[in-house]
Amino acid sequence: MELLLQGDKVLLRPVTSDDVDILAGIVREPEVAAWWPPPDDYDKMLAIVHDGEVIGAIQYAEENDPEFRRAGIDIFLSARHRGQGLGPDAVRTLARWLVRERGHHRLTIDPAAANTAAIRSYRKVGFEPVGVMRSYWRNHRTGVWEDGLLMDLLADELK
Repeated sequence: MELLLQGDKVLLRPVTSDDVDILAGIVREPEVAAWWPPPDDYDKMLAIVHDGEVIGAIQYAEENDPEFRRAGIDIFLSARHRGQGLGPDAVRTLARWLVRERGHHRLTIDPAAANTAAIRSYRKVGFEPVGVMRSYWRNHRTGVWEDGLLMDLLADELK
């Protein structure tokens, strides 16, 4: 069964071969490229569709060890579609599915500590900062290790 998740404003669906060039173009946008290197594999992502147009992608990873069970989310969105509530809607839609259908009680997201727009967006969904992870990710443009912000959300905090 193909995964289709309908949000209030966006549809999340598997990436198709027709989407790859569009998503590669979005990742090259300066506002996206600052935080995202070109993905190796778009197959593990869901396309974010708004009004019939692919505007970004979202992905998740699951830790299924019963003692540490959780899921993580990552997202990128075209710069021209920011500020319209589409990013939070995509994150909220995937988060609801991960909680309700996949049974996760805790979700994490880990933006660059300097990515204030992403952090503000994730807070709208209910994610809260847990702490700064020092020298967490290597900036693909500069090669410098930069801090990340660990944020989490418990199932009953989902907005």
